[in-house]
Amino acid sequence: MEWFWELWSGQGIASSLLKLVIVITVGLAIGKVKIKGLSLGVTWSLFVGIFFAHFGMKVSPELLSILKELGLIFFVYAVGMQVGPGFFATFKTGGISLNLFALAIAVLGCLVTYAIYLYTGTPIATMVGIMSGAVTNTPGLGAAQQANFQLTGLDNPDIAAGYAVAYPLAVVGTIMTMLFFYYIFKINTAQEEKEVAVSDEGNDRNTTRLLSLRVRNKALDGLKISEVHNLIRCDFVISRIRCADNTVRVVDGDTVLGLDNDIFVVTSADNAPTIVAFIGEETSVDWDEFNKQIISRNVIVTRPEINHKTLSQLRLRALGVNVTRIKRIGIEFIATPAFQLQMGDQLTVVGAERSIELAAEKLGNSLKRLNSPNLFQLFFGIALGIFIGSIPISIPGMSQPVKLGLAGGPLIIAILLSRFGLKLNIITYTTESANLMLRDVGIALFLASVGLSVGGNFMEVIVNGGYKWIGYGIMITVIPLLIIGFIARKVYRMNYFTLCGLMAGAMTDAPALAIVNEMSNNDIHSMSYATVYPMTMFLRVLFAQMMILTLA
Repeated sequence: MEWFWELWSGQGIASSLLKLVIVITVGLAIGKVKIKGLSLGVTWSLFVGIFFAHFGMKVSPELLSILKELGLIFFVYAVGMQVGPGFFATFKTGGISLNLFALAIAVLGCLVTYAIYLYTGTPIATMVGIMSGAVTNTPGLGAAQQANFQLTGLDNPDIAAGYAVAYPLAVVGTIMTMLFFYYIFKINTAQEEKEVAVSDEGNDRNTTRLLSLRVRNKALDGLKISEVHNLIRCDFVISRIRCADNTVRVVDGDTVLGLDNDIFVVTSADNAPTIVAFIGEETSVDWDEFNKQIISRNVIVTRPEINHKTLSQLRLRALGVNVTRIKRIGIEFIATPAFQLQMGDQLTVVGAERSIELAAEKLGNSLKRLNSPNLFQLFFGIALGIFIGSIPISIPGMSQPVKLGLAGGPLIIAILLSRFGLKLNIITYTTESANLMLRDVGIALFLASVGLSVGGNFMEVIVNGGYKWIGYGIMITVIPLLIIGFIARKVYRMNYFTLCGLMAGAMTDAPALAIVNEMSNNDIHSMSYATVYPMTMFLRVLFAQMMILTLA
């Protein structure tokens, strides 16, 4: 058994990797345990690493440093790819106000941190670590560590120690603040959900409507479908027509309309009244009964060369099919000729079975190809993110230039590529499971490495005054949430579930969001969380660096 003792007690690559994997495994096992439905999940890897390091577990510092940064890069890049497609869409009417509230929470958190720093004299690097833990933001911790190393050339273990001390009660503090508002404002959940439902009734502009219409407008008699499109200036697709002899066929631009023809139209909810009023009247037609050879199928775009091409460029109608709808990331779009396709789009195609098979062959429709990870995009984006994150940015009044670092650079590039990569012919599609795997592996490596790095002197730090950091962390968590939450609810009458999503997103606190899931039967809180999460993540990374580089 001598070989086993050497493996366990040594600090070689095999020994260090074994210990790191054991820490992650134990942390994930504990993370499966829920207390009243709440768990810290993978975050337990941080505390398990601290525990083992405190009792003498030694791991190669050089290896830990590399794996810590690699894990952070994987995590933030996966987060950026996840939130990127909807990031810029949040800067619309509702998203602007929510992001302004989230910005106010982030700024107030920095001000509370700064006030504690001035009053107590706690080093600013330690306070930024506490702040990152108090807002449960791991990339902020990584950014703080990198900024401190850039400034001093040394790793400061107090940054990670402050994060570890503040993190657990930050999760609890966010949840308790939500419950405080629940009781102080005497929330009626049924009434709040009713308000959401009423609001959603007038907010279905992007939902598709399927219409069976009978042509009654005499002005349309004898016109081609292409001419009808020129008359009605809104997005709609006519996919099938039933003529006077009861034959049903797929239409194209040259198909001629006649009075009393029945047509099948796909349009948006807000355009539906206009289409009905212009064409004629709604009718009930069982399209599948009249011609069972005309069918509808879902086809998925999986050929890379299709990326960025429009429907008109593909000339699918020449194959005898019509594309009526396109689903992307759970959202349905009208299949207009100028719509640009990308990998993973699901097209609803209407036509004869043989014609649909030809269209599927042209589009790919291969789930096997779709499930294959796009490694080029992954490593190209990471390399570009590291490069961008290393560029020094001089800001007047700061002694050192700011760098986005290994947290900010990959995060920004991931957001930009996932949103605009299509225009550069870069395939950014990745399956949800692959993204989650990359994200969770990255955060597990990062947290376990941080825990093993700081655990050796963690208890000593706590005993020598670090216990005060718990109180500092609670203040940084709760004060901004109470101030902004009260203003949002009392002054702006924000829906309670929207407010909960805002607070959870502003604290990047997924466990808090899970608590709201138990309280609500709608998803408005999830939408609010997703709206503010990307901006908050970026701000936390930026503010952590700026505070250290400005005040250290």
